[in-house]
Amino acid sequence: MRPAALRHLWGPLSAVGAAAAVVALAADQLHKWWMIYVYQIGERGKVALGPFLDLVMVWNEGISYGLFPQGSPTGRALLIGVAVAAVVALALWLAKAERLIPAISMGLIAGGAMGNAIDRLLYGAVADFFSLHAFGFYWYIFNIADVVIVAGVAGLIFDLLFSGHKMVSNSP
Repeated sequence: MRPAALRHLWGPLSAVGAAAAVVALAADQLHKWWMIYVYQIGERGKVALGPFLDLVMVWNEGISYGLFPQGSPTGRALLIGVAVAAVVALALWLAKAERLIPAISMGLIAGGAMGNAIDRLLYGAVADFFSLHAFGFYWYIFNIADVVIVAGVAGLIFDLLFSGHKMVSNSP
């Protein structure tokens, strides 16, 4: 039996969530390494993959959609701190997970958050590559970390809507 203190830190599905986080983090960091140092996307410029998707090299100093740009060391440290706090909160939540989809989803979100935090630590900004566009409108440039974060959030929403658990009520 686990000591009482560990029960709050590690649950029955924590290993599953941790594995999802490691896979997400590895996929993100390996892809970024390959795009920057092997494919050398920075030197290639825009590479069209299809009518709605290009590869580009963008250094995002903010969060999603470039919001809240943090060009200073203090700002970057703040965003890294937020990511670390989110990963810790997700790990504590994961320890209480009782279903597979939320456990995997929390791991994906944590892995993506760690991937972008590592970029901020190593480069001072997050490396983004995939540019979605349509009809001359360019709206979002993202990376694999962003994809796994969105997939994790979608998994949590799916579980909330379709898991079949009941909301708490005061009725008998």
